[in-house]
Amino acid sequence: MPSGSELTTVSDVRENRSFLFTATDEYGAEEELLVVPCDEDDRPVRAFANRCTHEAQRLDTGRGVAMRDGQIICPKHGSMFDACSGYCDNGDAADTTLPDVDLAVADGAVFLTDDEYTFAHEGGIDDGDDAGPSSTSHIGF
Repeated sequence: MPSGSELTTVSDVRENRSFLFTATDEYGAEEELLVVPCDEDDRPVRAFANRCTHEAQRLDTGRGVAMRDGQIICPKHGSMFDACSGYCDNGDAADTTLPDVDLAVADGAVFLTDDEYTFAHEGGIDDGDDAGPSSTSHIGF
């Protein structure tokens, strides 16, 4: 078994198009990261920061990453990033590469092995935040 936190499985990433999770960096700052399917034999999945290099737009807004022909599509301007390399050759993010995150795969399980990150929880940064009101209306009659 690789050292690091077990995140998900390769089959779940392929079925759901992506896996979104939150990790903390060495300074304690939270970062959303995503795992996407990759069609390379030695790397069935890859992980990247969940933000477009053009305007820090979230690539996965909690409903899965939009993908077409092995490319991650930015929902704001349509730039497309290769799911295996993170490189973009079109649109507003052309000639940039998504920051990648180290993973390992063993027996179909995906592990976070990047020394810069510690797994915090599944989902985005704000998922599960119950700080808001319990009702949408505070008006009494």
